Amino acid sequence: MFLFTGLAAGALTFGGSSANAQGSEPLSSGGLTFRDFGTADNGASFSHGQQSVGGGTTGAGRSPSTKLIGVDSNALSARVQFQSIKVEMTLPMGWQASEDWERGLAYSVDKRYRMVVWRVDFEFEGVKDAEHYAATKAGSIKARRPGVQTQARKLSDGSLLVVYENVPKAQGDSEPRTVFDLVVPSPNNPKAGVLLTLGVPASGASRGLNLLALLKQNMRIDWQFILSKPQ
Repeated sequence: MFLFTGLAAGALTFGGSSANAQGSEPLSSGGLTFRDFGTADNGASFSHGQQSVGGGTTGAGRSPSTKLIGVDSNALSARVQFQSIKVEMTLPMGWQASEDWERGLAYSVDKRYRMVVWRVDFEFEGVKDAEHYAATKAGSIKARRPGVQTQARKLSDGSLLVVYENVPKAQGDSEPRTVFDLVVPSPNNPKAGVLLTLGVPASGASRGLNLLALLKQNMRIDWQFILSKPQ
C-alpha cells in the first residue's frame, strides 16, 4: 500500500530542525482521540468477531486471524491483537485489520489512512541498531525517490520517528502522501525492535501525526515473543 522495501547505505540526522521533527519530546495527540478518526457504527465493523478484522483462519498455508479483544463504543475504538507478531493495538472504530506471518495491517474505511506494524531483527537486516536501521532505510528511499523529503528525531523514550514527505500517491489516492515510521527498539535487546508505519494524505499530515501518537500510546508489545520468534 505505501511500504518501502530494501535497504541501502544512507545517512539521516536525528534531531532535525523542521516543525514535524523537532526536539526529543514525546509524540502528542494534540487533544485528539480515536473519536476523531473513528466511525460511529456502534461496533458494526467489528461485530463479527475475528472474521471482521481477520486474514482468514489459521492452518497450513493460511494467514493467522487478527484477534478482536474488545470494542469501546463510547471511545469509538477497538482493541485488537496481531497474533503473528504478538502486538496489541487500539484502532479507530470502523477500520479494518488483517495480518500475515510477519506483519499486521490496518486501514480506514476509505483507505486514506493505512498502517502496518512489523517485527524487525536489526542483525538480520544487516544493521547494528534501531538508529542505523532508520537511517539506512531513509537513505535507500531518498536514493530511489529523490523527490521524497525526510525528517527525523529521537523521542524521549528512545524510539525513533522518521517523517517522509512528498511521497508519490498510489493507485486510488487523490494526492501525495506523508508517511511516518516509528522504530521502537526492544528495551532488552538492541538487535530487535518493532516498526510502526502510518501513511496519510499529505494534506492531513498534522492529524496523521496526532493519530500516530494515539497508536503509539496504546500499543503493547510482547517483547519476549519477538525476541524468541525465528525470522
